[in-house]
Amino acid sequence: MTFDKILPQLIELTTNVGEEILSYYKNDIKVELKADKTPLTIADKNAHQSIVNALSQLTQNIPILSEESDAIAFKQRSKWQEYWLIDPLDGTRDFIEQTGEFCICIAYIKNHQAIFGLVYAPLTHTHYYGFDNSAYQIHNNIKTRLKVCVATQPLRVVTGHYSAHNQQLQAHLEQLGEHQLSCLGSALKFCKIAEGIYDYYPRFGPCCEWDTAAGACILQNAGGSVLDENDNPLKYNTKDDLLSPIFFASGK
Repeated sequence: MTFDKILPQLIELTTNVGEEILSYYKNDIKVELKADKTPLTIADKNAHQSIVNALSQLTQNIPILSEESDAIAFKQRSKWQEYWLIDPLDGTRDFIEQTGEFCICIAYIKNHQAIFGLVYAPLTHTHYYGFDNSAYQIHNNIKTRLKVCVATQPLRVVTGHYSAHNQQLQAHLEQLGEHQLSCLGSALKFCKIAEGIYDYYPRFGPCCEWDTAAGACILQNAGGSVLDENDNPLKYNTKDDLLSPIFFASGK
């Protein structure tokens, strides 16, 4: 897979899907609850269909796993060497609550590692992407290289709005000592560390592989790290469920 060649199409795709998502933003839309009690809207469904259709044409014969896909058994998934992993609308609750902190996430997984990540924030019209040891932001047609910065004192910590009161997180934050805590929705947390706006994102609450892959890949290609409790990089599609482990994302 040559990502340089298909990047312009992926940028165009996510821009168009972002416009589609924004057409529902701040409107009174119906919210369904999935089996796991997480919310689902027509924006999620339509974004999923648009991305899957486009990727199926762009890279034929490459499997696609989306948050909104029908369940695919691990017996089938375990045969995949490479596949697309997408979250068509990451931060659905933030979308519903109109915080603006939602994004489109597209990752490419090869041999259980995320080797390409693209995140698009529709409300700010900002793309982030990373592969081959480089990461970039595109905003207002200006392309900027992303490189993590040396951690500040006090440490700038970011976490999700809905996990800020997690007891494990609270205990972990107490051990950190002096720090500044901010809350931000979706995979944008990874991107903001890659930008140098935050230093550290510990995740103890539940999330899935499509929530982490694209953002983690961008941060890693910007010089940061995303490690599990055993200091190992995250792996994808290694088990029956698609839950991400506890992890710690950081710059330098």
